[in-house]
Amino acid sequence: MENLLELMLTRRSVRQYTGEKIPAESLKKIVSAALLAPSGHSKYPCEFIVVQDSETLEKMSHCRVGVAKMLAGAAAAVVVVADREKSDTIIEDCSVAMMNMELMAWSLGIGNCWIQIRGREAENGSTSEEYLREILNFPENFACQSVLSLGVPAKPPRPRELDKLNFGKIHDEKF
Repeated sequence: MENLLELMLTRRSVRQYTGEKIPAESLKKIVSAALLAPSGHSKYPCEFIVVQDSETLEKMSHCRVGVAKMLAGAAAAVVVVADREKSDTIIEDCSVAMMNMELMAWSLGIGNCWIQIRGREAENGSTSEEYLREILNFPENFACQSVLSLGVPAKPPRPRELDKLNFGKIHDEKF
């Protein structure tokens, strides 16, 4: 358990990458972690689009106003979509899959950053989801929840310190 806590303390969002490729085996482990995520009522509505093509990543870097630029320098990205018709827990299911991927990537030394897509706007004025659907061709009944950028960190982020967490947010028995 201590190893997982240590991993969580050191994991930070990384937005600058070296440009180094991610080994295929590492990518497989990252998406395997997504597939291992629990799902509401075991419906598993999430699907994952792995993008490594630099031209596509550059186009994707315009999917959010001001916050997705790191995709242009990423080695890869995983786009998380979910079938709206399959489940009413797609937001939760996608979020758990994203967190699994973030932790797995970090455990492999791969930096990452969660880019929220649901309810956001692309640079061209369309929704972020519409913008990515045009590039990646996922079906209309699939909602795009998020994108995980991936790459070797250009510089190591500073870890958090356990004794500096705000334990005042923890309430015993009642609020």
